[in-house]
Amino acid sequence: MPVTDPIADMFARIRNAVRVQAPVVEMPASKLKVSLAELLRNEGFISSFETKALGTPEQKMRIVLKYGSRGEKVIQGLKRVSRPGLKVYRPAKKIPRVFGGLGVAIVSTSQGLMTDRQARKSNTGGEVVAFVW
Repeated sequence: MPVTDPIADMFARIRNAVRVQAPVVEMPASKLKVSLAELLRNEGFISSFETKALGTPEQKMRIVLKYGSRGEKVIQGLKRVSRPGLKVYRPAKKIPRVFGGLGVAIVSTSQGLMTDRQARKSNTGGEVVAFVW
């Protein structure tokens, strides 16, 4: 059965892997998922990621998860905000702060995916895709 919301599927896979402290998680890849993984890596939530066979039907993405020195979770939570049935759009000044700035809101703008801080700095609103903390 095909996945109707690939981003929610990606977050569920990451959440489940973090819960059992798996070192890596694999999933089908897409350009949007690669952009999300880049953002998560740049913000320090994951160690790294790699893609295989992008542009083919067998494209896969492998994310190396990050844990603290004593095994504490770096990703405490992932929440999908905008979904296929209910899109959530915000202007730059009304993009929410996650845990007072400790977390990150991921925003899809006309310039691509960016964090809430980057969107406010460039004064660009857009679709609030997810919260990560």
